[in-house]
Amino acid sequence: MALLELPLAPPRATDRLSRPLADLRISVTDRCNFRCPYCMPAEIYGARYAFLPRREILSFEEIERLARLFLELGVRKLRLTGGEPLLRAQLHGLVKRLAALPGPPDLALTTNGYLLEEQAQALADAGLRRITVSLDSLDDAVFRQMNGRDFPVARVLAGIEAARRAGLAPLKVNCVVQRGVNDHTIVDLARHFRGSGAIVRFIEFMDVGTLNHWNSAEVLDARAIRDRIDAQLPLEPLEPSYRGEVARRYRYRDGSGEIGIIASVTQPFCGDCTRARLSADGHLYTCLFATRGTDLKTPLRTGESDEALAARIAGIWRAREDRYSEIRARHDPSRDRDRIEMFRIGG
Repeated sequence: MALLELPLAPPRATDRLSRPLADLRISVTDRCNFRCPYCMPAEIYGARYAFLPRREILSFEEIERLARLFLELGVRKLRLTGGEPLLRAQLHGLVKRLAALPGPPDLALTTNGYLLEEQAQALADAGLRRITVSLDSLDDAVFRQMNGRDFPVARVLAGIEAARRAGLAPLKVNCVVQRGVNDHTIVDLARHFRGSGAIVRFIEFMDVGTLNHWNSAEVLDARAIRDRIDAQLPLEPLEPSYRGEVARRYRYRDGSGEIGIIASVTQPFCGDCTRARLSADGHLYTCLFATRGTDLKTPLRTGESDEALAARIAGIWRAREDRYSEIRARHDPSRDRDRIEMFRIGG
């Protein structure tokens, strides 16, 4: 009896540095209800700022189609970002579409948490697996300053609790650390979530985009972050969970949980970067610090076939040689005037 011939899986796309295409971040909107100075400073993104019109933003159907093609090329992790993704109407409908794709993919979302309390259960019911909440301080005055809108920290904490009740786990909390702004509150943040099952990840203040007035003097490096926490809550290192994991992991010596530290400024990890980013208006970016993307929306809307679109995406990735963080030290980042702003492609 002849053996059943199974179709061959398409070859996995790898770039010029042999990095596989494994993760896709999908920005569903460029709008945000916060005005964090390190991302969307209020003096620039005020009430009259013109965000993308609805017709320029990818529909749920278009996002689903592109996501399916990325999965066929080897992507296994999808993360919804913004702007603030929870501002996109009926977001749980998109989650349901993506969760039903073959695989199924590891589906996650990053949010500032302000609207999370009302949406957490619907997102979980639709198939969302994991969630990351940005929270830069538990100190209410510091938090109000850093979100740029005078929003209280209690609202975000309520969203985190709602996500926990909905079963979105492991839940991660991201904190951007700025020396002289919120660095004096990082131990309190670690202590608050210790033993809760949530993983706090402390992120060095990065020079993403060109409008956040980045200054290297405001970077509290990873070693200093670790040492401050270790002095009060003793830590020990953990091995990475997978190739391309951006956070260096540490667990509390008493077994009460773990934290992560993301050190893209002082300890670059470009060599293992497997992430692509899709902007809300359908441009593909191959680096968080990219100066330009490639338009996928136009071929998508003018009838290009799945095969041609997949070949286009694979070709972009195979030509990739981005490693901005590794070469940052060789030049002055302030000279790069055209880097994409973080709110357009997620963190």
